[in-house]
Amino acid sequence: MSAYVIANVEITDPVAFGEYLKAGPATVAAHGGTYLARGSAVEVLEGDWAPTRLTILKFDGIAQAKAWYESPEYRPLREIRNKAAKSKILIVEGA
Repeated sequence: MSAYVIANVEITDPVAFGEYLKAGPATVAAHGGTYLARGSAVEVLEGDWAPTRLTILKFDGIAQAKAWYESPEYRPLREIRNKAAKSKILIVEGA
């Protein structure tokens, strides 16, 4: 069953975050993931949620998504992201 990584990121250091953006897609692809959405064009239809930069990744399953997130290739990028942005990230199983 598919799994989706959904991330809302508020960039605080655009230069450092640029490093993350350059290297991140290769790690996603290496773990079989694909980008479904990435960017700042978000329109809230209901509620008071105010995402700033939303990314949605698709993986074949939760185990694969977690393997990417915890991988040695992604770990240093995660550290860059944590220094360059405030992030809220979750994994949800597909229907």
